[in-house]
Amino acid sequence: MTTGQISDPFPVGEDAGDDEPEVRRRRAARALQAVAFDTIGNGYGEAFPAKDGQLACGRRLLAGLEPGARVLDVGCGTGDPTVRQLAAAGLRVTGVDLSDGMLTLAGRTGFPGEFPPVFHRIDLYDLATERADRVWNAPGLGPDGRGRFAAVTAFFSLILLPQDEIPTVLRRLRELLRPDGLLALGMVEADLDHVPLPFLGRELRISGYLREDLERVLVSAGFAVEECSGHPYAPASTSLPPEEQLFLCCRRVG
Repeated sequence: MTTGQISDPFPVGEDAGDDEPEVRRRRAARALQAVAFDTIGNGYGEAFPAKDGQLACGRRLLAGLEPGARVLDVGCGTGDPTVRQLAAAGLRVTGVDLSDGMLTLAGRTGFPGEFPPVFHRIDLYDLATERADRVWNAPGLGPDGRGRFAAVTAFFSLILLPQDEIPTVLRRLRELLRPDGLLALGMVEADLDHVPLPFLGRELRISGYLREDLERVLVSAGFAVEECSGHPYAPASTSLPPEEQLFLCCRRVG
């Protein structure tokens, strides 16, 4: 759940000594990125108004899911367009994000569908670990949630991680999926590893892969890549450069 506060580096009550210094440094860095999204808010949707590739990937996902299936949207932001698309199709959607500002906007939004979406604030690196319960009060997203979800969506959320953390997060997302569960992933095609780049008046660290490298990472994490498509994209904001977006439809193996 959200607190309505600006994103803190660590939740209230977290034991400051439970991690090694490097781990805590990385957690703090992710929290600072979340603070950037607190201030960006709805400006993100205004800078990236066209979501054709993302919505097409969502439709491909929906074709493989039964009504009422549980879906986890990782890096849900305000909930548009993916939470809205999946909820309207009759799915049970859980949205997670580290930006309290984005989650506050999502919580104020009316979504269509039979099942109202549920939102949690959590560091995506903590998904499928005991920290989901102990630190973030989300036991259903920790070890107790293994095999709970029919599908996971992660559109442009993993790009905020260093490359050496992305395989770990993918393996943890796989744990939350049921056997043969689906993963819909959006990334930027670029050979970048946590490179600082200007973004809507803030500085964000961005990672990306070339297409073949990304597919190898997914296979190593326990996924079969069933479809991969590239889409050139020009943001509405003139301060942002054009990019090549990748959308991948994957399935849990084993």
